[in-house]
Amino acid sequence: MYTDETLSCTDCGNEFIFSAGEQEFFAAKGFQNKPNRCPDCRSARRNQRATAGVGGGGGYGAGPRAGGGPGRQREMFSATCSQCGNVAQVPFQPRTDRPVYCSDCFQSSRPAR
Repeated sequence: MYTDETLSCTDCGNEFIFSAGEQEFFAAKGFQNKPNRCPDCRSARRNQRATAGVGGGGGYGAGPRAGGGPGRQREMFSATCSQCGNVAQVPFQPRTDRPVYCSDCFQSSRPAR
């Protein structure tokens, strides 16, 4: 049903084989488009995306809302700790209706796991 097909990589321009087995795998997964990149460029792109914190595992701290974009520093705000009165740096804009704790007070107020 499937036969090996020669494709051209959009990144490096080299030709690569889209094997019958790969085509069958793509069809089983419901993928309708052929790959645009050779296996080496696909792997490099996957590694680059994983290093930048994009896609993949998701979780906390990944993505633009958390400041996880490439080369971006998270904006920090100064606030006075509601418990000890020391100055704390927090990754959110403090509000007057909610208490803010420095990292030491925050850790001591958390229940042990």
